[in-house]
This record gives sequence, C-alpha cells and structure tokens, in this order.
Amino acid sequence: MYSLILLGNLVIIVLISLTPHLHTPMYYFLCNLSVQDIIYVSSILPKFLAITISKVLRITFPGCVTQMFFFTFCVGTEFLLLTSMAYDRYVAICIPLRYTTIMSKVTCVLLPVASWLVGFLTALIHSLMVSFASFCGSQDINHFYCDLKTVIKLASSDTTHIETLLLVVCIVLGLFPFLLILTSYIFIISTIVKIRSSKGRMKAFSSCSSHLTVVILFYGTPLSSYMIPESEHSQEKDKLLSLLYTAVVPLLNPLVYSLRNNDVMSAMKNINEKYFRFPSVAGNIMNH
Repeated sequence: MYSLILLGNLVIIVLISLTPHLHTPMYYFLCNLSVQDIIYVSSILPKFLAITISKVLRITFPGCVTQMFFFTFCVGTEFLLLTSMAYDRYVAICIPLRYTTIMSKVTCVLLPVASWLVGFLTALIHSLMVSFASFCGSQDINHFYCDLKTVIKLASSDTTHIETLLLVVCIVLGLFPFLLILTSYIFIISTIVKIRSSKGRMKAFSSCSSHLTVVILFYGTPLSSYMIPESEHSQEKDKLLSLLYTAVVPLLNPLVYSLRNNDVMSAMKNINEKYFRFPSVAGNIMNH
C-alpha cells in the first residue's frame, strides 16, 4: 500500500508538471495535496513496516515527537488545502465570469502557502508542548504510531493545556473548514440544479465530484476519532480509524482524482504515447 501511495501521488505530480493544460488552480492545489500525502504516509508507514518486519517495538522519544510533528503538520495542511479546493470549485461554478480575476496567480500561491504555514505552526506548537511534558510511568504506546491523543495519556505531568489546544485545533482546522466546504457545496449544488441542459449539469458536477469524494473520505475518519468523547469508542476502533486515514485514504486520493477525471486520464494517455508507449490502459478506461 505504501508503494502504491508513493507511485500514485508521484504520477499525479508528474502528469500535472508535464501537461500545460493542467496548469490551472485546481490541479495546482491537487499537486500540493499529492506532495502532502507523500510526506504524510512517509512519516508513519515506513516505521510501521520496520516494526512489523523486525518485531522491535521501540521508537526513540525524538523519533516519536518527529513522527507526531509530521502527522499533525500534514493533517492540518490537508484540511486547509481541501478547503481551498472547495473555494476554487465554488468560484468556477457559481461565479465563472470572475474566475480568472479571483483565482489569480497570487491567490493560487497564497492559499497553499498559508495552508502549509498554518499546518507547520500548529504541529510545531503541539510537538514543543509534548516535548516539555514529563513521562515517568508507563511508556507503552497502545497504537501503531505516535498518535497525539495516545501519547499524552502516558504523561505524568498535567496535560490539560495540550488537550484544550487539541480540541481548539480540531474545531478551527477541522470543523470550521468542513463547514466552509459544506457551505460552498450548498451554493455549488444550487447553481448546478439551475443549469438547463443535462450535459451542462453533468459537466459541472464532474468537475467537483472527485474533490467531494476525497472530502467525505478524509474528513470522516480523523474528525470522528479526535472529536468523539473517549467513552463512546474503544482504543481498538481508534486504531482502525487511524489506519483508514493514514493508509487507505492516501491510497484512494490519486485513484479518485485520476480515474474519475477525464483531463487527468487524457494527460496520462498523452504522456504515455509521448514518452513510454505502453499499452494504453488510460485510453481504454476513457473509451469504456
């Protein structure tokens, strides 16, 4: 799964980089999302694989904090990148005549940069707070990676301030962006319904269906894990949800954005014919 995630996201990055007609805001955000996915899974799955193969169930404290930093960094960044992509789809469908003005090159640079910066600062604060906590008792982490919630349970010092910050971050970087995405899609759907031709409605909906699918897949798992009170679900369910959004969702992202997107499939076919000349799987899928 790790190899497929790397391959799928690298293919998306290469396709967007080599195909001029994909040099648009939507695919620029998608390229950022693929880079984030690679960093995200690389902070967790290689160590998980090493533990599985070697049976050495250990991680150093600096390694644990580093893993926690990259995980928090990437999750926060992805929430904001998906929100930026929803805004892009809202402008493209609801106010298309002003699209080039609103989604200018400056905007397309500022939105991802702000997403990465906010994710970085949030992760840095969390990591520093955990670094200064005391761990004098049990140091057995009941998880397959250094999950923030699981690690702070092991702290012997007061972690109320860390838990409070975690809840605030879940609301500000998780719930609030989700409400913005939901609002965008309410306007998008109402606009699509008003389109008279069925072909026009299908074209408008297909341009945002991939993003909507990824939003549903990604938002459902971490928010349910971090915002549902502890008493309502077990540690084992926590680990199952974590496995979904650390391995399954990043694997599905490139598949959703390629197989459900004619522009990406067309670009894949053109790059294949130009550089590789493999049997045209992309073309067969498109024709089907």
